[in-house]
Amino acid sequence: MLHSAFTPHSKLPDVGTTIFTVISQLAARYQAINLSQGAPNFPCSNDLVRYAHEAMQAGHNQYAPMSGLPALREAIAAKAATLYSQHYDVDDEVTVMASASEALFSAITALVHPGDEVLVFEPAFDSYIPMITLQGATPVVIKLAAPDFAIPWDEVAANITPRTRMLLLNTPHNPTGTVLSATDIAQLTALTNGTDIIILSDEVYEHVVFDGALHHSMSRYPALAARSVVVTSFGKTFHVTGWRVGYCLAPQALMAEIRKVHQFAMFAADTPMQYALARLMAEPAHYLELSAFYQQKRDLLTQALAASPLRLHPSQGSFFMLASFGHLSDESDSAFVQRLIVENGVATIPVSAFYRDGTDQQIIRLSFAKDDATLLAGAERLCRLTA
Repeated sequence: MLHSAFTPHSKLPDVGTTIFTVISQLAARYQAINLSQGAPNFPCSNDLVRYAHEAMQAGHNQYAPMSGLPALREAIAAKAATLYSQHYDVDDEVTVMASASEALFSAITALVHPGDEVLVFEPAFDSYIPMITLQGATPVVIKLAAPDFAIPWDEVAANITPRTRMLLLNTPHNPTGTVLSATDIAQLTALTNGTDIIILSDEVYEHVVFDGALHHSMSRYPALAARSVVVTSFGKTFHVTGWRVGYCLAPQALMAEIRKVHQFAMFAADTPMQYALARLMAEPAHYLELSAFYQQKRDLLTQALAASPLRLHPSQGSFFMLASFGHLSDESDSAFVQRLIVENGVATIPVSAFYRDGTDQQIIRLSFAKDDATLLAGAERLCRLTA
């Protein structure tokens, strides 16, 4: 190992290896069934792979336009118009990104300044707060509490100050599986009306909403769309998380600033993948049927865990469901998760990992973005769980 003479002053002194990496390594060591990550273990569309291969063979292996392949941006804009009745300008308001994470990072970097405040709801995906901190801004954390994890809008209102620059939302929500309601949209609209607050809406699970519920995208509501950056993911939608392609939608004035960051951070997403995705987007069934696809998996896992001592929380959307274990054990959720791996051979995620201060409500997160055999095998092991 090379020993450096330098001790850098860290911009992220409290950040270590992510919980996802830690759990995955532990799961591999004990050959545990991995219900921790929201990454499918089943194949993507054969057509999508073929389209990417054909694009490579056709020579589409150099840089794509910075804002994204025109055909893909047109397909994205057409989808937003069809599903949400929102007409984004293809040239100036749609940008293809090298993952939803890059879209979130570019938006926060471009639009949040030192001294600004950003409202964040926890439990939250682990990249949000580091991205905010890197800008010299202050994350203002509002906690969502079990069992329903509803947004406390009175608390949101109380935390809005003249320095509030952005409000970061995630619906459907990771890790809780909740979705925004019409009441949430009304509250959000009322609170932001007449302000300079930008909404950054992480909607990577936009096509995974269950039981016939509506996905309340910011794009659906003109007053919110006018102040929102909407981020979503082709990886989540088409089972290709390793391709790292996403996109964002935003009014021209916001998008112009976001593209300034994007062009220097990544410049462009992978070219052959963009060609393939543009062709698959011409077949809307690939994403319109996704809710039913994952609802079947949610229901399969729910039914298979009926004999488990875990207490399941409802999952309204996303790839995830939560389970409480406090009636079984006094352990922390992290200790309980590690015991599940070692003794039961099943990997899950402790929900405390999604709180900056490690708030522990003795709840774990399970992913059902797995093939049916894996879900059934994992459930069988969890049904043998003892206190």
